[in-house]
Amino acid sequence: MFDRLQKKWKVSGLQVILILCTFAIGGSLTGLLGKKIMNLLDIDTRAVWIIVYIILVTLIWPMAVLLISIPFGQFRFFTGYLKKMGKRMRIIPGGSERTREKSNQSKKFRIAIYASGAGSNARKIIDYFRNSESVDIALIVCNKPGAGVLAIAARENIPSLLIEKERFFRGDAYLVELHQCKIDFIVLAGFLWKVPDTLIRSYPNRIINIHPALLPAYGGKGMYGHHVHSAVIAAGEKESGITIHYVDGHYDNGDIIFQAKCPVEPNDTPDALAKRIHALEHEHYPRVIEKLVASIA
Repeated sequence: MFDRLQKKWKVSGLQVILILCTFAIGGSLTGLLGKKIMNLLDIDTRAVWIIVYIILVTLIWPMAVLLISIPFGQFRFFTGYLKKMGKRMRIIPGGSERTREKSNQSKKFRIAIYASGAGSNARKIIDYFRNSESVDIALIVCNKPGAGVLAIAARENIPSLLIEKERFFRGDAYLVELHQCKIDFIVLAGFLWKVPDTLIRSYPNRIINIHPALLPAYGGKGMYGHHVHSAVIAAGEKESGITIHYVDGHYDNGDIIFQAKCPVEPNDTPDALAKRIHALEHEHYPRVIEKLVASIA
């Protein structure tokens, strides 16, 4: 049952537990409030009391679970869940749930995330689009066996593709698998290989990357992670930041889409600066992806 719920709701194991706790506490709170309100009403007829009570708890329950979902961090899930219930019951316009689901599937933008490491940005992107009606994180592509991002894909029941250099650079760049997954858009999130021209030609202006510095400075081959932060600090820069850009045939060279800045503090270390950069990445990357997809769709 636990695994079925995880697949049905497309959430992690921890989220299933939090969602079930929200249901349980929200239901208990609904019953408690319902009885307290009924005690204030002077209703003698048993049949009338039952009808009023049912109507009352039906009205209270959505508000109760939404309230409880906030401290459990599941507000986004429950707003989507209640919206689907409203459409299924024809309370909210939008047709039958089956018709709506088919419509959503046809409209959803299917994104592949390319990553080489732990996958912290991938994790944030997956969380952001978890209940999206327009975006589906459909594939995780990785070039390193055992990378943390592959474990994330497994937990989230997202298909993953482990790639090797020969086919990626001198073959078809795995276009067959991308087309089989009906990928519309590619997001690089800590992917350390240069993207081959074959892939760029197949996805023109549909591949984006995030760089941990303010391009065009501190970009190019070998400039990633702590290499970038060390160079920024060594140069005595007063600020650094992130750059989200389109991918072309050169390292960190495509048109800039978005930049955000943060200060470089006196006596900064690469690790300390990396934390502020990661905070910017996690805050802005999913939102920029959402805007780009909306502009294309």
